[in-house]
Amino acid sequence: MSELHYLHSKPTSTADLRTYNSDFIVEEILPFSPTGEGEHHMLHIRKDGLNTGHVAETLAKFSKVHPKEVTYAGQKDKNAQTEQWFGIRIPGKETPDWQQLNSDKLTILSSHRHGKKLRIGALLGNRFTLTLRNVTNIEALQQRFNQIASVGVPNYFGEQRFGHNGKNLMQGRQMLSGARKVHDRAKKSMYLSAVRSHIFNQVVSYRLAHHQLTPIAGDCVMLAGSKSYFVAEQWDELLLNRLAEEDIGFSAPLWGRGLPLALTNAAEMEALALSEYKEDLSGLENAGLSQERRLLLLKPQAMKWQVNEDVCVIEFMLPAGSYATSVLRELVDYQDVQEMNWKAMVAEQQSQASE
Repeated sequence: MSELHYLHSKPTSTADLRTYNSDFIVEEILPFSPTGEGEHHMLHIRKDGLNTGHVAETLAKFSKVHPKEVTYAGQKDKNAQTEQWFGIRIPGKETPDWQQLNSDKLTILSSHRHGKKLRIGALLGNRFTLTLRNVTNIEALQQRFNQIASVGVPNYFGEQRFGHNGKNLMQGRQMLSGARKVHDRAKKSMYLSAVRSHIFNQVVSYRLAHHQLTPIAGDCVMLAGSKSYFVAEQWDELLLNRLAEEDIGFSAPLWGRGLPLALTNAAEMEALALSEYKEDLSGLENAGLSQERRLLLLKPQAMKWQVNEDVCVIEFMLPAGSYATSVLRELVDYQDVQEMNWKAMVAEQQSQASE
């Protein structure tokens, strides 16, 4: 992520993130309410220091069901305090006493029956409450906060998508080249997503570095709140007004088979951005993915902040599929304390192993 272009230039304020798990709070927002009837049990869970897979395994064992009967809408960080939904299919069984699962790391907030399976991606969005510590240059931070609230940030896929030290991206490339055989469907999907997300990030970064937010003839633009798109062959006054009113927005490619969706000048720009990634592009095409688009900018909603000396608490909401770290990257030059501790532990273990 460090090499990607900033929309508002690199922040001058610095801060520590995730000194404690409670400094990174995430709350899932469902687009529906459980019906109260059905063979699926919807659990609203708060977890602290646990990854999503571990919680799913715990629920399967407690419910005495196969792990495939436990589902969730989205993965959430381990080093955080998160509130998320899990679904468990228990046909023809009585309701377990879910409160028995409560511990210092896991709390059952509520439980409801529901008629349908909870599927990956079934989220409206996420609400974030992030605590930054040891913040410097508060005035610059406030100016940057106002810029982001007004314009947004690049809609980059965050570091989580690529794994520790880019491991998912590396293994994805090996898989696409044939150097690595992957049979697990979940891992295959994760590796494909890493390569595809990297391609998207490179186009966004290149465009911002060379054109900023200037419209380009042949832009493939997306309708607000929709995955629908069309090509702006020429930017006339009507289209420029729609862009200013945020009825439409710039997009970048999620690569796959078929002709690029941008045309003329915009297509040329995207081709230049991807000239060094031809093997990745052909690999994604051969994997059977189709051309799609994703909004170039991400605009956080309901942004709030509080400052107490050198501690700043930031709140905002993001649509599903976007990353809080992409917002933070434009806001402040932060260091992730949990990530630093993890790297230090790995380095120490490697040092001991070599002795």
